[in-house]
Amino acid sequence: MASKPPAYGEPVEIEVDDKVVRVTNPERVYFPAIGATKLDLVEYYLSVGDGIVRALYERPCMLHRFPDGLPGGKVHQKRIPRGAPSWIETVELFFPRYKRTADELCVTELAQVIWAAQMSTVEFHPWNSRRDDTEKPDEWRIDLDPMPDCPWERVQRVAHVAHEVLDELGAVGWPKTSGGKGMHTYVRIKPEHGFTEVRRAAQAFAREVERRAPEDVTTEWWRKDRDPDALFIDYGQNARDHTIAAAYSVRGVENAQVSAPIRWDEIDDVTPADFTIDTMPARFAELGDPHEGIDEAVFDIAPLLEWADRDESMGPDTE
Repeated sequence: MASKPPAYGEPVEIEVDDKVVRVTNPERVYFPAIGATKLDLVEYYLSVGDGIVRALYERPCMLHRFPDGLPGGKVHQKRIPRGAPSWIETVELFFPRYKRTADELCVTELAQVIWAAQMSTVEFHPWNSRRDDTEKPDEWRIDLDPMPDCPWERVQRVAHVAHEVLDELGAVGWPKTSGGKGMHTYVRIKPEHGFTEVRRAAQAFAREVERRAPEDVTTEWWRKDRDPDALFIDYGQNARDHTIAAAYSVRGVENAQVSAPIRWDEIDDVTPADFTIDTMPARFAELGDPHEGIDEAVFDIAPLLEWADRDESMGPDTE
């Protein structure tokens, strides 16, 4: 009697440079609203390979896995499972709260991303520091996080204010949609400060943007105290072990939106829904990676730390 074929299709072998990744259950539907499968997810990451590797390169990375697709829910995974191929690279992290360590994925090549997708990873959430010194961030993250009733037009408006402040500082910012309802901007920084100082710098920047756009922006730390129409600049995303979706990461939302790198001159013309696993491959093929030069534009956060000293001298922090 012939064996029953696999419910979600025969395994597919994907060649990625000099590696082969065996994708099981390729026809399992991960995004029912658009019919996108596990293999569609794998093919998306192949199509933006240079971009996703650049975004994750040598960073500890937490994986958001959906073993049964979106309907089955999310698993947050720090530790690489046993039995991973020998070419999967990791970095050991210590978590003081639990007094435990974890070996997290540390991407150095595309095959490792595809292996993670085979392991049902939809979202990649890297640290803002790298393997050489995980306690010294080399990336400052500006997270424009809209409250529930905040319109997209407000996010766009505040992004321009943030860009103005960055220009005045002499810092190069690299914007991207969050893949949800907000926007992120990344700035490469010298890995000379710990997370506490980088967070202080990020908070000082957020408060300067708030001063310039008080009708749009809040830096109120407690969610219950924020205007539901406001745009919160979440400087807390620069704290240790706080992660947000990488550039080119797919998000676990119905239409498979992507956290998409964009140019500053595109901000007024785009919406988050423009960027999905269906639309991004063609965009990447045509434009390449808008963040390609990010590692060459390194900023010294000293002026921001001076702003932080100034703000703190004016009164106690209300967090």
